[in-house]
Amino acid sequence: MLAVVGDPAQGAGLDQTAGGDQGSTDGDGSSVSEIEDQGPAGGEGGQEPVPAPQEAPKQEAPAEQPKQQKTPAEQPKQEAPKQEAPKQEQPKAAPQAAPRATGGGDAESYVTPLVRKLAAEHGVDLSSLSGTGVGGRIRKQDVLAAAEEARKAAEAPAAPAPAAAAPAPASAPKAPAVEVSAKRGTTEKMTRLRKTIATRMVESLQVSAQLTATVEVDLTVISRLRARYKTEFAQREGARLSYLPFITKAVAETLKAFPNVNATVDSEAGTITYPAAENIGIAVDTEKGLIVPVIKGAGDLNLAGIAKKITELAERTRTNKLSPDDLTEGTFTITNYGSTGTLMDTPIINQPQVAILGTGALVKRPVVLTDPTIGETIAIRDMMYLSMTYDHRVVDGADAGRFLSAVKARLEAGDFAAELS
Repeated sequence: MLAVVGDPAQGAGLDQTAGGDQGSTDGDGSSVSEIEDQGPAGGEGGQEPVPAPQEAPKQEAPAEQPKQQKTPAEQPKQEAPKQEAPKQEQPKAAPQAAPRATGGGDAESYVTPLVRKLAAEHGVDLSSLSGTGVGGRIRKQDVLAAAEEARKAAEAPAAPAPAAAAPAPASAPKAPAVEVSAKRGTTEKMTRLRKTIATRMVESLQVSAQLTATVEVDLTVISRLRARYKTEFAQREGARLSYLPFITKAVAETLKAFPNVNATVDSEAGTITYPAAENIGIAVDTEKGLIVPVIKGAGDLNLAGIAKKITELAERTRTNKLSPDDLTEGTFTITNYGSTGTLMDTPIINQPQVAILGTGALVKRPVVLTDPTIGETIAIRDMMYLSMTYDHRVVDGADAGRFLSAVKARLEAGDFAAELS
């Protein structure tokens, strides 16, 4: 029994009678001072203090502890409870049951063990949350809401990749396959035609002083004429309206004004001949080699006549139906290496002529134009290089330049509509 029956004043008298050297005892003989010593120890450990007598004077006992400590005989009694203090101090980790976490705001908010447990189970970072409780406290609902948002984000379908991120090989052009020739690694004798070509090319370089001049021609107007008339022209004339008939027509007309470019030279006799006609040879690529049939009197033919002659001679060349007369009396030659994609070249003169014109590939290129209304402007145009190799023994560089400029002007003017309509 822990209560003392009697007058409280008498209890006080008992303390005074004891002289403060010995503590009062309760019913089971325990010292009151010993019980009160456990209170502070239990409070530090986070446990409930041992119940003390409910008498008011007993609450003042801590102030009398110095008197108890003065008696050496009482020291063992006071140390006994202190030996158990470590058992009571072990729960000092208990404050972790009520940690604080910093939310989205500036102040710290209290986090209960339940909230911390929920955050650990759902993988929610408490430091990234803003509490909605009083004083910014993080509540259970805050953790559950954050976990639900993370779940929805994980289940959301991935955004489709942008069109620009599509694999380039799907739309990129493929490189053409290279076909290995059956002649690789073999030796063969030169054909009669190849021997003739080789002999004449070497002789041409040996007997004449050759150099090449180049101009760039805007064929945009010609391109528009072709787009407008080529179908009608093919039906009416039975010939293809390519760029070559326009170039041949312009060359034939210009040769009439530059007879020295249309001439032939005899070095041994020391003479230069200026023919009365413009017989233009057209180089044709065949399986056997390069053959040059001649359009006789090209200067007297209109555009349709030249186109039909080119188509006819090319067909007869490829079917091996040319006569010896088709290969003679040429005064000027045109070779179309642009049909294979070559921009420019330095063709070799076909002797005894003094000049040959090479036509490059037609390409679209930005060009600066001068407009009388708006001034200089940049436009996309159909451009082609024309390269002429000439014999410097007969043709000077200035004459070659003037001839090419005249051909360029004729083509860029594009005044052929009257012959096509």
